[in-house]
Amino acid sequence: VQLQASGGGLVQAGGSLRLSCAASGPTFSSRVMGWFRQAPGKRREFLAAISGSGISTYYADSVKGRFTISRDNTKNTVYLQMNTLKFEDTAVYYCASDPSGAWFVADEYDYWGQGTEVTVSS
Repeated sequence: VQLQASGGGLVQAGGSLRLSCAASGPTFSSRVMGWFRQAPGKRREFLAAISGSGISTYYADSVKGRFTISRDNTKNTVYLQMNTLKFEDTAVYYCASDPSGAWFVADEYDYWGQGTEVTVSS
């Protein structure tokens, strides 16, 4: 499985961005997908995850109500819509797939994209 994240950039506080993660490989629709981020000097932080069917989603409290995870299994792509962005959302954002355990634990994921950088100006 290869994951390619995109959509990052520079945005003003209060603005929005939509990140995309395109996946290659078989059986995308059966794979749990997650989004994480890592700011300089900080640990990788869980943001959101979605089941293969898209029916179940799970969010970190820090982004609940502002970020929305979704997927299009016809395009092998998962999205992260980010609204009302704050300066503290500045980080490199990663998508990941196939957690063997808890969806919110980074170490449980088998595959990772290369990251896309988001910078929020205050």
